[in-house]
Amino acid sequence: MSALDRSAIVAVIGAGAMGAGIAQVAARAGHPVVLHDNRQGAARAAIAGIDTQLAKRVAAGKLDAAAHQACLANLSAANGLQDLAGASLVIEAIVENLAVKRALFAELECLCRADCILASNTSSLSITTLAAELQHPERLLGLHFFNPAPVMALVEVISGLASDPALARTLHATAKAWGKKPVLARSTPGFIVNRVARPFYAESLRLLQEGAADCATLDALLREAGGFRMGAFELTDLIGHDVNYAVTCSVFDAYYHDMRFQPSLIQKELVDAGHLGRKSGRGFYDYREGAQRPAVQTLNSDALIDCAVVEGDLGVLAPLLERLGASCIDLTVRAGNGLLRVGEAVLALSDGRLASQRAREDGLANLILLDLALDYRSATRLGISWAQGTAQAAIDQAVAVLARAGISASALSDTPGLCVLRTVAMLANEAADAQLQGVASAADIDLAMCAGVNYPLGPLAWAHAIGTGSVVTVLQHLQAAYGEERYRPSLQLRRSLTANTLLAPETSHE
Repeated sequence: MSALDRSAIVAVIGAGAMGAGIAQVAARAGHPVVLHDNRQGAARAAIAGIDTQLAKRVAAGKLDAAAHQACLANLSAANGLQDLAGASLVIEAIVENLAVKRALFAELECLCRADCILASNTSSLSITTLAAELQHPERLLGLHFFNPAPVMALVEVISGLASDPALARTLHATAKAWGKKPVLARSTPGFIVNRVARPFYAESLRLLQEGAADCATLDALLREAGGFRMGAFELTDLIGHDVNYAVTCSVFDAYYHDMRFQPSLIQKELVDAGHLGRKSGRGFYDYREGAQRPAVQTLNSDALIDCAVVEGDLGVLAPLLERLGASCIDLTVRAGNGLLRVGEAVLALSDGRLASQRAREDGLANLILLDLALDYRSATRLGISWAQGTAQAAIDQAVAVLARAGISASALSDTPGLCVLRTVAMLANEAADAQLQGVASAADIDLAMCAGVNYPLGPLAWAHAIGTGSVVTVLQHLQAAYGEERYRPSLQLRRSLTANTLLAPETSHE
C-alpha cells in the first residue's frame, strides 16, 4: 500500500506540544497542513512557535533556510472545524478523555470526506472503544507519535477491532515517507512501548524498595553495564512521576491487576508529595539550585592480581576474558562449569539465584556473582553480589581483577538476578508475551523499543543473544525466590526453547 500523496491535506487537531510537533512533521514532509485548536489563537501561536524553532536550527546550520520557508508555507491555522473538510487525513491530538475524543470523531465523520482517514494520537485509550459509536468505525486508527514528535523516530500505527487493514498499511507507508520508523500494533492496553517498558521502571523500583542499592548506583549500572541512555530513576524524573505512575496504574488496571504491572509504593509516595521530578524540582534526585548529585557507590581494592583460572565456557561473560588478557592477567583454561577463579574468589555470571543459595547448592565457597552487561568488551561498570560468609579477601580480589580490566564494581545486596540481568529478562518476557498475544510482530516490538525509548538492543534480540534458555532459567529462579507470578516465564519463551520462533525478522513491516 502506498503512502498518501504529498498534495493530500493533513489536518491536525490540538495545537499543544504534541499536535504542533505532528503538524511540523507533516509539513516538513511536503503536505499542506491545517492546524486546528478550539482555543482562540492557539493554532497561530503554535505555527509561530514552529517558525521560531526552525529559525534556530537554520541559525545553527542544522537546517536549510529554504526548507524552513517551505515548511512554514505548508502550515495554516483553521478558522473553525469546517476548514478540515477537505483533508485526506485528520490526526487528533487533544485531551486524553474518551468522551471528548468520541464526540470529536463523530463530528469529523459527518464533516470530512468519505475517504478521509481519521487517526488518534492517544497513548492509552482503546482504538476499538473510540471507534465503537462511529457509523464507519473502519476509518479510525491510532497514529501514536512520541514526544517530541519532530525528533522521536517511532510511530505506532494502531488497529482497533474494526479498523481497515488497508488503511493501517497506508498510515504505515505515510509515516515511513515522513522519515519515521512506524510499527503495526493491535489496540491493547499500552500498545507496544507503554506495555513492554513497564519492567524497566518496575525492577529498579523494586530493587530500591528492597535496599539492594541506591538510586545513583542502580542508574549507573543500567547506563554503564546495560547500555541504556538513562537509568530508571533518571528517566522517570524526566518523564514526570505523575505521568509515569498514571501510565503504570492504567496498564495495571487494564490487565485486571496482573502483578507484572504492579505500581510502586515508592513512586506513589513521590506523587503524593508533589515530587514529580525535574518539572517540580525534586523527584528521586534533587534538581533545586545548589543541590548535589549523589555519588555512585564504587568498591575499591588494593589487592594485587596477575592470574586467573577459567573453568569451562563462560557463555556471554566470555568477552571479559579478552579484557583480562589485554590487561596482562595470565589466564589458565581448564574444564569446568563456567567459573572464573581469582585468588580465593569464585566469579560467575548470575543465573537468577541468590548468591548464598547458589553457593550452597553448587558447593562453592567465596562465590561472587556478576551482573549482565550489554557488551563486556566496553562496559565500564558491573554490579556484583556475594554469598553470605564470603571472605573479604575474596571480595577484594574480585574487585581488583575487574579494575585491571577497566571496570568499576558496585555492590548490590544478595538479590536474585542483580540489576541489569533481571531488568533485561523481564523486558524480554514482556516482549515475548506481547508477541504471543498478537500485539505486534517480534521485529516490530524490538524496533519500537529501540526507536521509541532508545533501548540499546531490542528485548527479543537481547534474549536471543543471551540465550532463551538462560532467560527462562533466570525468570524461573526469580519466580522461585519471590514466590510470585510476576516473574512467570512467557509461553512464547518456553516455546522458543524447542523451536526458533522467538525472532522472526521477516515479519517486520520496515
